[in-house]
Amino acid sequence: MEDDSFWSIISLLNFNAECEEEIIEPAVDQLAKKSVRDIKQFEEALAYKLYLLDTKEHAKNIGKYSYDEKQNYFSADLFLYFRCSVLAKGKEFFESTLVNPKNMPKDGPFEPLLSIASDAYKRRTGKEFEYITGCDYESFSNVEGWK
Repeated sequence: MEDDSFWSIISLLNFNAECEEEIIEPAVDQLAKKSVRDIKQFEEALAYKLYLLDTKEHAKNIGKYSYDEKQNYFSADLFLYFRCSVLAKGKEFFESTLVNPKNMPKDGPFEPLLSIASDAYKRRTGKEFEYITGCDYESFSNVEGWK
């Protein structure tokens, strides 16, 4: 999927909606109208962008939940949801945060971003989305980013 197509789908998120499902609905609806190949490519683009943000420096900049090498606990899932929030804010915010980890959001993790492709796929095909991306977006997957 072209980068512009990815970001145009992300731009459809409706943060004026009352619940998370309604926020992602316009993006799910638009993606479901595309081909199965496009849905998979959207998921690939999402995974890669989340992977790029998976660094120690980004993790150190999420406010009170920040990574600290001295602390006993750090939520890998919550860090993933904060990275989702970066993408939900759009291309410009993503690009600026990628180069400047201090731009990481301090509140407002956005887990529902992870379900856009699976919801669109199910709507398009009636089947569960069983697709593994070439890039793992789970926290600590970007080994180079955590050195």
